[in-house]
Formats: sequence, C-alpha cells, structure tokens
Amino acid sequence: MKVFDLVVIGGGVGGLVTASVAGQLGVSVALIEKERALGGDCLHFGCVPSKTLIKTARVAHLMRHADQFGLTAVEPQAPPGAVAERVRAVVERIQAHDDPERFRGYGVEVLFGAARFVSPREVEVKGERYAGRRFLVATGSRPAVPPVDGLEEAGYLTNEQVFDLQELPGRLAVLGGGPVGIELAQACQRLGSRVTVLEMAQEILPREDPDIAAELRRLLMDEGLDVRTEARVEQVQLGGEGGKRLVCKRGNEYLPLDVDEILVAAGRVPNIESLDLDAAGVVHDRIGITVDARMRTSRRHIYAVGDCTGLYPFTHVAEYQAGIAVSNAVFRVPRKADYSVVPWVTYSDPELARVGMTASEARAQGLEAEVLSFAFEDVDRALIEGESAGRIKLVVHRGRILGATILGPHAGELIHEIVLAMQAGVRIGAVSAAIHAYPTLAQIHRRAVNTHYGARLFSPRTRRLVRWINRLLP
Repeated sequence: MKVFDLVVIGGGVGGLVTASVAGQLGVSVALIEKERALGGDCLHFGCVPSKTLIKTARVAHLMRHADQFGLTAVEPQAPPGAVAERVRAVVERIQAHDDPERFRGYGVEVLFGAARFVSPREVEVKGERYAGRRFLVATGSRPAVPPVDGLEEAGYLTNEQVFDLQELPGRLAVLGGGPVGIELAQACQRLGSRVTVLEMAQEILPREDPDIAAELRRLLMDEGLDVRTEARVEQVQLGGEGGKRLVCKRGNEYLPLDVDEILVAAGRVPNIESLDLDAAGVVHDRIGITVDARMRTSRRHIYAVGDCTGLYPFTHVAEYQAGIAVSNAVFRVPRKADYSVVPWVTYSDPELARVGMTASEARAQGLEAEVLSFAFEDVDRALIEGESAGRIKLVVHRGRILGATILGPHAGELIHEIVLAMQAGVRIGAVSAAIHAYPTLAQIHRRAVNTHYGARLFSPRTRRLVRWINRLLP
C-alpha cells in the first residue's frame, strides 16, 4: 500500500491548486478524481461553459439591436449545434491547463476513480488502498433537485446537460431565480427560447440587495423574459408531443405553464455521500463538511475546501481556501480564512456584483450605515457604450466601506476597486482623491463617494465660510 504525505480527493480548482503547489514543493501527493478528466464542475458544467454561452447570447442580442448603434439590425442565425460546438471548443482549450500529465510533471500521482475512506488514514480507489499523512477533500457540489411531484418522470435538464443541447427548446421553464437560473434564462431567451423563470422567494437573487434585484428583474422582463416570483411548482405532468405542463401556485391561485423543457437551477448539494466520511470520523451534515477557519475538519489531519464545505459556492473562494489549506497542511504555518470581503457576480446583462454587507445587514448589526448611490446613466462612458442601466450602492460607516452592490456594465470587473479598498481599510476620501481616467466606467466609484461630500461642500455653512475667506484675504 502506497503512503503519501498528502492525498487530495477531487480534481476541481481547490484540489488542483493544492496538489500543484504541494507537488512542486517536493511533497508526495496523490490526486484522486472521480470523473475521467480534471477541471471540476467549473470547467465542464459551470463558469466556463456558462460564460461562453452568455457571450454568444450577448452577441446575438447586439445583432438584433444593432440599430441602436447606427447599424442595420439583423436576426442572428445559428446552425444546429454551432453554439454547443463553440462552448465545447472553449472548454477543451482551457482543459489543456488541467492535463493530468502537467500535474504528473509536478510529481503528483494522478488517479481516476471514486475514493472512499476506509479509516481516518486510508482511502480506497477501485479496490486499491492508499494511505496519507494528511488529506484534503475538494469534491465540489452538484445541482439540487426539488421534490416536485412528477418531475423525475417528466425529465429535466440541469447545468450538467444544457450546454450539450444541439438546439434550444422553444419553450423553457427555469426552476430557480438564483444566479445560475437568471444567467441561463437570459442567455437562452436571447438565443431564441421563450423562457419563464419560476422563483419561490419574493424576489429573484434573494441574497442580493432587494432594490437592486428588483431593478434587474424589471430589466429582464423588459427584454422579454417572463419572471414569476412567489411561484411554487407543485406538479409536473407529461403532455402531448413531449411537452410538459407545470402546475404552479402563487398564493391561492393555480397557474398552469406548458413548456417543452425544464431547467432545474434550484441550488446545490455537496458531493460527499460516496466518501464514507463516517469511516474517517469526519463531521458533516446536509450542508457539507464542517471545517474551522484553517479548513480543518473534525479530524485535524483531514482538510476540506470548496463547495463540499457548504460555505461559499464560488470557484474563487475554493481557490482562496486551497491557499489557506496549503499554508496549514503543507507549510505548517497557521493561517485562518477571512470571509469579510468576498465578492461574487451574477453574470446577467447587466451584471450584478456584490461584496460585503447590504445596508439592511449593516443596520441589523447596529451600525449606522450611510448609502451612497450613483446611476450609470450619469456616467459618460456608459452612455457612450449604450449601457446606461443600473447603478452602484456603497454602504459606508464612519468613512469606510462596509459593502457594495453594482448593477451595470462590467460590474464584475468594477467591483474589485471596492474589494481592494475594503481589504486595505481605505477611507472613502482616498477613493474620491484617486484620479480616474476619463471616460471610464470606473468613474462611478468616485462619483458615488462624492455624493457624500457634496452635501457638505455646498452647504450654507460652507458657502458662508468661503465668502468670508474671500473677503478677508486679498
């Protein structure tokens, strides 16, 4: 039986980062991946294919509205399978970075097969046992499927099948108004499907600032998306010619919906069932594996990162957590995770980016939060680009930023100035004083902060002071 310094279970970003760093440092590493390829959900079913599809859908939308830019509008045409082929090609291009031979070159032993613990120090893969001094679990998550009567019999898609479709369905129901549901719903709508989003909560994107989420919903509906909030799907029935009828309830009203296909985007569940964590004595629940701030499980030599912990289901957080785990498990240098400044983005059009607290969250903690807001329609570059919808909201307490929400063009890029300001503890005056190139979208940060100073600068008291100074001095 082979013994390794570190056994990594899961070939997504968390596992790959940990294995590559440890291997290049001379640590003996085994990397075990259940599927036939490395890269994880993000590469094969998540971030990469979805953003590729979203880009294609955006191009189609621009073609359809080219007259807004002084050009002739045209209806985009896509041969069957062409969009799916582009998605596949992009995934394959990025897959090259995750070639098993690359990791073997780092000294990592790459194994394919399902791993399960047989003891706190051993795992079994295809009948072979491997021992480890330390372990890292990074098995990710998969789509959650709601217990709707008739859904299994009728059939449905998740993000694991939708990108392989050669043609999109004419009528599509999306169960879930979270980030995945909203992104894919808008993309499919722009590519020709008639899409209805069904969300149980009062508003789409329930984790976001409710005013901003409502503004995005209105923009999506203006574009033609049918968004139904507070809608519960109680049953799915098979119809004629492969159609499906959803029996939906809103309040006391039943609303039938006939579609050709259903896309389930109702959250995620951790991939931990097959690991036999009980044999290792690792504490876990339906949310995921319990870890401390050093990414250690209840067994101190076993670490866990990424979606399987149930903390933040983002690729960038998995990568961050892997760095924490490497510090503790490989360098043996104590380091704790800090989630106070975690950004995330919903890649709708316009994008919605968020970091830190909303105003209501800050006030719930007893903080006197000031909200500074500025609209993209007053930013020259946004007007130039023809993308003036949305706004920024900064949550400020005693001159420092507690959080921000940006709805607008390239919000996912713009959020990082705020992330850095929060991480460094920069006061808002520094944001205002920083020279922002003109014309750029990033000017919205300075404009929003200046709303804080504007009221004071042009107050009657300041005006009297300025008049007095100018009369006093020659």
